[in-house]
Amino acid sequence: MTQYSSDVEAVDALAQSYRDLKSEIGKVIVGQHEVVQAVIISLFSNGHSLLVGVPGLAKTLLVSTIAEVLDLDFKRIQFTPDLMPSDITGSEVLGEDRHFKFNKGPLFANIVLADEINRTPPKTQAALLEAMQERSVTVAGVPHLLPKPFFVLATQNPIEQEGTYPLPEAQLDRFMFNIPLDYPSYEEEILVVKSTTGAQNYQLKHILTGEQILYFQQLLRKIPIADNVLEYAVNLATKTRPNTARATDMVNQYLSWGAGPRASQYLVLGAKCHAAIHGKYSPDIEDVQAISKYVLRHRIVRNYKAEAEGITEEKVIESLV
Repeated sequence: MTQYSSDVEAVDALAQSYRDLKSEIGKVIVGQHEVVQAVIISLFSNGHSLLVGVPGLAKTLLVSTIAEVLDLDFKRIQFTPDLMPSDITGSEVLGEDRHFKFNKGPLFANIVLADEINRTPPKTQAALLEAMQERSVTVAGVPHLLPKPFFVLATQNPIEQEGTYPLPEAQLDRFMFNIPLDYPSYEEEILVVKSTTGAQNYQLKHILTGEQILYFQQLLRKIPIADNVLEYAVNLATKTRPNTARATDMVNQYLSWGAGPRASQYLVLGAKCHAAIHGKYSPDIEDVQAISKYVLRHRIVRNYKAEAEGITEEKVIESLV
């Protein structure tokens, strides 16, 4: 792959790759600029994302488009109540030679779309979340490494909660970002309808390979961060923990649980990537703030008082930022 003469040149190449990715994805996805940016940041940061939105907001199309422009192997798993762990990890079958061989499941791909993850039982959710954490699956006591890079982009429908199995907070913590999708604006919806009801057929170009993504993931780790920015990120995470020294009045009043140390790590990594894709060689406090809602919104737990008074996670995060 291409070798860069310096890390500065490599960061410039990362920023250009991001612009190319956004341009190519924009041929298919109308609007959703913040969502596209957040997903790309999580990919470059080697993190997984949970996309939350009502049906029909192009969550599946977004993920498949990103997989195509990144020239990565893509698999979609439709999560249902009868899905078993072996259906996603794979299983051992008896071959004609009387020996067991491992048949790989759909988890063996670079990008896995876990569609409606809250519709499958906890046992299958746990199998997916183990793969996300360990980057491997164990079948019949034998570990099998997943391909690199490996990302899970899961979707969740916030309505129709009957017959669902909500992810516990400890499992939600495995996702780097929780990304909300909202309805498009009136003008954007006009463009969506015009482009999807006509005869247009877009040919997407491959922007990055898996090898280049792995290189940029390592590059982000080397980006320096000032002590005051690092301390701001850690302080932001620790302020969400009720009944601790740094907790604010609003946190003590409306939260029953706060974000753990993984939030601090993802705030720093996400800020480094946010800075890099915008042409900066070191993140500042604004970069931490820009990605804070995606990192924190699924890591804080509201209490009954917050629900009764209509205080959302976003309001609490805004008060901290």
